[in-house]
Formats: sequence, structure tokens, C-alpha cells
Amino acid sequence: MIAAAAGRLKGHIRHTPLLSSPALDALAGRGILVKAECLQHTGSFKARGGWSAVSALPPEVRARGVIAYSSGNHAQGVARAAAAFGIPAVIVMPSDAPSVKIGNTRALGAEVVLYERASESREEIGGAIAAERGLSLIRPYDDPEVIAGQGTIGLELIGDLPEGWSGEVLVPCGGGGLSSGIALALEGSGARVRTVEPAGFDDAARSLAAGEILANPRLSGTVCDAIQTPQPGRITFPILRRLAGPGLAVSDDEALEAMILAFRHLRLVLEPGGAVALAAALFHPGPGDQVVAIASGGNVDEAIFAAALTRF
Repeated sequence: MIAAAAGRLKGHIRHTPLLSSPALDALAGRGILVKAECLQHTGSFKARGGWSAVSALPPEVRARGVIAYSSGNHAQGVARAAAAFGIPAVIVMPSDAPSVKIGNTRALGAEVVLYERASESREEIGGAIAAERGLSLIRPYDDPEVIAGQGTIGLELIGDLPEGWSGEVLVPCGGGGLSSGIALALEGSGARVRTVEPAGFDDAARSLAAGEILANPRLSGTVCDAIQTPQPGRITFPILRRLAGPGLAVSDDEALEAMILAFRHLRLVLEPGGAVALAAALFHPGPGDQVVAIASGGNVDEAIFAAALTRF
């Protein structure tokens, strides 16, 4: 499925670069390779899964339109694909999502429906609209075609890393679509995925340690909005349990500092959730002399970026 997704994505998705910086290597005490998915269309890796899922729908089903729920990056990925195919798209987004993500989703032609994250269920809202309008629901991570699309990053890594490379690939993790897709693509390669989450919202790490799906006690409260999910997915978790190493967690301050270090030394603009893997590579030493960090997204509000820039 990942190979098939790569075929459908060809010409519609950027092959993003692996970047490095001697300054970051010195800070970490090991070599860091940064996979810059923040340079992807729509500013995040979610463009891959969105295109994969929309393009995989039967034409007669796709023509009726699609619906998705998302804090912003999956929203833009699905909206971009829907616009390219000329079909309607409805996106259910939390009212506290970064304004840049809401604005960009609307600019791509999607209808945005806002909800209250703490008191309303996006699943219920999305399910009701899908049933009423006959739209196909594209889930942000628990969708096989979305996982396959995200897994194309792993295929790119296999082609771009030195032959025989082995080590850890640190991946920002919300529901697990990105990390499980990459883990599947890298299976047998010698590279091992480890999930990275915000401290206090590390449901994947705790679930992996417990061997069962555990939920976060809170639904909001981290600056890393892009990976603020209730619990790992039912499809993604068994993949991670089989293929991923122990999960990692970083503080919000570490994510913000990594965001600024990426700007200063790589000239990349990251959002906090997109910087957590780099934060783990920099501030949480691990085995081996080289590590890959996935920089998963760059859709950060200017105010958050400016505030972080003055702090670090």
C-alpha cells in the first residue's frame, strides 16, 4: 500500500531534503539528520496522507466530496487534495486551532466547521455531517490509506540515507499515522522508529510501555497543538507496538527551543509539534552516533514564533 501510495503521490508531493548542521551536532553530541517535511506542500507531511486517501477513493465516491477533522495540518492536506480533484471538502476544526491553519484551510476552498475541543466531539460532528451529505470521512491517522501516504517518508529515507545506515528515527506522534507509516516502510532496514510527544500528552509512550492503549488525562494544555490527541489509534497502535522502540516525551520549552534552533541553524520554520523530534534528538541523548529527526510541520502562528524567538 505504501508503494502504491508513492505512485499516486508522484508529481503531487515534494521529496523533502535531509538537512544537517555542525552546530546542532555539537549541541547534541551526535550527528542529527533532519527530514524537512515542513517544506512539504501545505507546510506539513499531512499533504501526503491527504492526497493518498483522496486519490484512493473510487471516482464515483470521491465525486460526492470528503470530510475530515483536524487541528489544522490534516485539514490542509485533505483540502488541497480535494481542490485538485475538484470535489467538495468539509473540515471540522477546534476553535482554538492556530489562526494560520484555519485561514489556510479556508484558502484552499474547504468549508470549515469549528467546534469546542473541551466540550464537543469532533468524531460525532464529523460523522453526522458525513451521513447527512454523503461525504467520505478521511480520518487523520486511523485510516490505512492515510498511513500509507505518510509511510512514503520512510521510502524516501531508505533512498537518501547511506547504504547500511542503522539507528533511530525520531518521529512526532499524535495518533500515530506518521510514526506507524514510517515504521512499516523501514521494517527490516536496520532503522528503528521512536515516537516523540509533549510531556503530559505522551499517550503513545505510556501505551507502548503498558502494552495497551491508554488515554491522555487532558484534551488540551500543550503548545504542541498538532500532536495533541486523546490516545493512539486502533490501527496505528498495533503497528507501533510491533515495530517501534520506547516512546519519548519532551517539554513544551524543549519543543520551542528546538523550533528556534532549527530556524537559526537550518533556516527552517517549524511549529512546536513539528519540532518535538528535533528536541528529543538535541536534549535527550540516545544510543548511536547519528539520529534522524522528522521535522513534521511548519504551520506556526507568528505570535508563538516571535515569543519563542525572544526567549531562546
